[in-house]
Amino acid sequence: MRDWRCLLACGDGPAYVGAMHGETGATTGEDERAGYAGDRVGKRARGNGTLVRFWLYGIVALVVLMVLVGGATRLTDSGLSITEWKPVTGAVPPLSEATWAAEFDKYKAIPEYRLVNRGMSLAQFKTIYWWEWGHRFLGRLIGLAFALPFALFLLTGHLRRRHVPVMGGLLLLGGLQGAVGWWMVASGLVDRVDVSQYRLAVHLTLASVIFASLIAVAMTFERPRDRTPQVASPVRASAGLIAGLIIALVFLQIFAGGLVAGLDAGMAYNSWPLMDGRLVPGGLLTMEPVWRNLFENALTVQFAHRMVAYGIVLLVLFHAVQLRRSGNPGAARWVLWLVAAVLVQVALGIATLVGQVPTALALGHQAGAMVLLGIAVGNGIAARQGYLAGTANR
Repeated sequence: MRDWRCLLACGDGPAYVGAMHGETGATTGEDERAGYAGDRVGKRARGNGTLVRFWLYGIVALVVLMVLVGGATRLTDSGLSITEWKPVTGAVPPLSEATWAAEFDKYKAIPEYRLVNRGMSLAQFKTIYWWEWGHRFLGRLIGLAFALPFALFLLTGHLRRRHVPVMGGLLLLGGLQGAVGWWMVASGLVDRVDVSQYRLAVHLTLASVIFASLIAVAMTFERPRDRTPQVASPVRASAGLIAGLIIALVFLQIFAGGLVAGLDAGMAYNSWPLMDGRLVPGGLLTMEPVWRNLFENALTVQFAHRMVAYGIVLLVLFHAVQLRRSGNPGAARWVLWLVAAVLVQVALGIATLVGQVPTALALGHQAGAMVLLGIAVGNGIAARQGYLAGTANR
């Protein structure tokens, strides 16, 4: 007996309803007409779903671009160049020499200029200003690119009422991300010459949550490719749990990467596989209380980032073997991409570290984190769908 779990496992409702018409068969003229009408409804629903899915994946691409521009803003030390938060009027950049001079004077009042960039020319200031302005402009663009089509799709019937809480939640997360971004910038305007690594890590992690959520929602509008009957098994159940654990560890690693960036921890201990000449370096727990080392000791933060990476690699390899034995072909395809993504990401991380964080490699490593997270989410959904379909067919 199929139940609600199979609806979750098999995709969006309308497409599945069309499939059910095909399974039951029509024996009367009324049934045939009902089946034809159901097919038309199913096709229209699938067309609507395709349009919504492409829109959501377009937002995903913009979020990745936003993360990369944010990374470049950090690497060029541009993040404190705009010292005010003006969500609406800030969309207009300085348009005259007088407004440029006024912005430059505001920057001269913060510690970063006085202690790090004293003597900077207006031309140099414009360079860092444009990076930060571009980052903020992308945030505004993403907000509009999400909100306006969302309203349009809702009015035209492309989205249903059940989609409103999810889409509304994503919109709220985007607004929260803008506020968190300013909260991060504000931490570097008074008593510091850079932003708080805590707030930077939160900002990056929240961007990743939005990215992963967009992918998960977009995938609900996809038609299931594999309708092979599934059989529940302990392997399938544990595979779903392991897939979820991998996603959680990737989020943890992204947060740790934010701490590494905030502390410039990648600028030191630039050797691999040894760290400071040892597998386990000394000085990991020099701060008191001990927990501060995990967030404020550059040596410990980099060491933890390495260890989590090793853990993810081992867990992904175990998961790949597990899914190959599960009989879930959809998840088996996803996990091959996951293995490739995690190995490429580790290679990028090592190259970035050994090269002392060159901009191109650092941005590649950041992009790799997004790719890895996206594939981990797809793999998790595929593994979970296989388990749900199996339990629905027992």
